Amino acid sequence: MTSGNLDLAPNLTGADDVYEALVDLTDGLDETASLRAQARLILILINHLNDRETVLQAIRVARRPASDRHG
Repeated sequence: MTSGNLDLAPNLTGADDVYEALVDLTDGLDETASLRAQARLILILINHLNDRETVLQAIRVARRPASDRHG
């Protein structure tokens, strides 16, 4: 993928399993611990992605209303 070219099309194999693991991430945690775990996950994935422009583009998309996140 080209730097800064965020792909919003569904393309994750095993998405249901990943979603379940994401939900389980915060199971049994209070709100503060849940937010911290989510923030750690985001930072780990950002580090792995290693693409500043794509991360900034994703941040802009994430701030939009859900109905307007198609690209």
